[in-house]
Formats: sequence, C-alpha cells, structure tokens
Amino acid sequence: MKTIKNTNTFALALPLAILLTYPFIQEGALIFSLLSTIITGFLQFSIGVKMLVDSPKNKDLQKYMAGVVLFFILWLTSFEINYNDLLSYAWFAMPPILAIYLTLIIHKIP
Repeated sequence: MKTIKNTNTFALALPLAILLTYPFIQEGALIFSLLSTIITGFLQFSIGVKMLVDSPKNKDLQKYMAGVVLFFILWLTSFEINYNDLLSYAWFAMPPILAIYLTLIIHKIP
C-alpha cells in the first residue's frame, strides 16, 4: 500500500513540479504540465484497476471506476454532438474530481 501511496503522490505532484519551472521555460512549462496530467490520469487509472482487482467488493473503488467510465462516455458523446456546453463543463470537471476521490480512497484504506 505504501508503493501505491507513493505512486499516487508522484502522479499528483508531477504536473505541479513541471509548472513550477514556468519562470525558466515559460510557455513550454505550461504545455508540458498540461500534457503530464495525461500521465497522472493513466497512473491513477492503473492504481484504481489494481486496487479493484485486489478488493473487487469495495464500493468506493466501484464508484471510482463507474466515474471513469462515465467520463469517457461523456467525452465520446460530446464529440458526437459537437461539444454541447453542458457536457463539456461536466467532463472538464470530472478528472480533478476523480483524482481527489481516488486519493481519498487510497488514504482511507489501511
């Protein structure tokens, strides 16, 4: 569990650490910071899948995975209907919410 906590902390700190280089790299830091959020999402999704495989009856992890599936459904639906504003706001807000929720789950499990 310590490895999972450390990996999650690294995943959350990576975009912030890159963003701190902004005074030196300027817009490159902003672009790399935004791109590194993809790595954060992948690492958190991988952690969530591993934890769900280890304890498939955990309701919090099931809710997290349902949120991830809902995010991708909203994303694909938004492409199909040419970016409805209401759906766009929902799927832009979901990744930070999911990241916070998984972090809370990780720190709640002993």
